[in-house]
Amino acid sequence: MLAQISPKAQDIHFSQFFEAPLLRNPSLAGIFTGDIRVQAVFRDQWNSVTNAYKTGSLNAEYKMPVGKGDDFLTTGIQILYDQAGTVAWKSTHILPALNYHKSLSDQTNRYLSLGFMGGLVQRRLDRSKMTTNSTYDGLGDGETFTKNGYSYFDGAVGMSFNSQFTDNKDNNLFIGAALHHFNKPKNSFYQSANIELSPKWVGSAGVKFSVTPGSYITLQSDYSRQGKFQEVVAGALYGIKMGQGDLDNPLYTLHGGAFLRLNDAFIPVVKVDYSKFSFSLSYDVNMSKLKTSSYGRGGFELGISFIGFVDRENSAIKALYCPRF
Repeated sequence: MLAQISPKAQDIHFSQFFEAPLLRNPSLAGIFTGDIRVQAVFRDQWNSVTNAYKTGSLNAEYKMPVGKGDDFLTTGIQILYDQAGTVAWKSTHILPALNYHKSLSDQTNRYLSLGFMGGLVQRRLDRSKMTTNSTYDGLGDGETFTKNGYSYFDGAVGMSFNSQFTDNKDNNLFIGAALHHFNKPKNSFYQSANIELSPKWVGSAGVKFSVTPGSYITLQSDYSRQGKFQEVVAGALYGIKMGQGDLDNPLYTLHGGAFLRLNDAFIPVVKVDYSKFSFSLSYDVNMSKLKTSSYGRGGFELGISFIGFVDRENSAIKALYCPRF
């Protein structure tokens, strides 16, 4: 029976974790050059092993100045959808977020951000697709829970520091830490008080620096720990500014690089920035213990994002300093 199985699943994650910043740390909301950002990532994984894991993320952020100084406030929302396995296990997350950016300097971009995210999570499965020992004995699925789904409230809190370094405004870095599921929500169809979702710590860091006036490198990494599970993913993208326009506003930028999820997958990535939009594609080359069964196949991910400015007097496009990366 399901009640006898200890929950050992990890949280939803993406190879393009850099395209889902709120999922990493709610204090990373608003750390971009613009007023509005909308990002979507879709993942299709392990078709060669079992029914595919299909996972989608959509986040939206709106950044605005507050007070008379250089402080900013970002409101946002993180929406997640995940479906896995033959029983159509589905998870839906709707998580509003709020992040305050405190300026630490009146001479350069340097901010300390504190963010919160919390909302409703719903999990469901299709019992008609379940097969257990009891099914063959004509006793149904043998489970005692009465509902095909349950809901709970989830919360996360995080802090980050981001800053320009050197005199080049394109050279930026950030570092942050977040605690997810700090409220330890109940995670059981049986509403068992003994089955909780373990808190998860996530440490994140990134550095972006110019190589030439028309190119730059972006390094990003995450370390997460949830219960006895841990994950390390890190890598780099090399970006070249191309097309008509000046170097501050090129027509498009082409990125290429790779990331490594330790003991799990090698992840080549290509990305194109065109005007206000970005398109990214990655593929997991399986290096885990499943590589024999999967023939090295992992999962595709497609990312799409939009960053823009609003037409207002205090838009970030007119601000001397604002959170960015």
